[in-house]
Amino acid sequence: MQEQKIKQDAILIGNNIKAIRKQKKIKQTEIVRKMQLMGVDITRESLVKIERGIQHIYATQLKAIKEVLDTTYDELLK
Repeated sequence: MQEQKIKQDAILIGNNIKAIRKQKKIKQTEIVRKMQLMGVDITRESLVKIERGIQHIYATQLKAIKEVLDTTYDELLK
């Protein structure tokens, strides 16, 4: 079964992830490390592309980012 991509505005989601991450003073490498420990396959390069809005985010990645950043879907998708 193929994983579902979030088709909503990729640039908007990426900007929200980056803003929340910076507000909480969490580095990209820290997010990636925690996501990998959760079993989510992601690289720092992929996170950079997601934050820039040039790569769609998968549902499992979004869920993991939500948990790592201790935020809500509403904040990520607003």
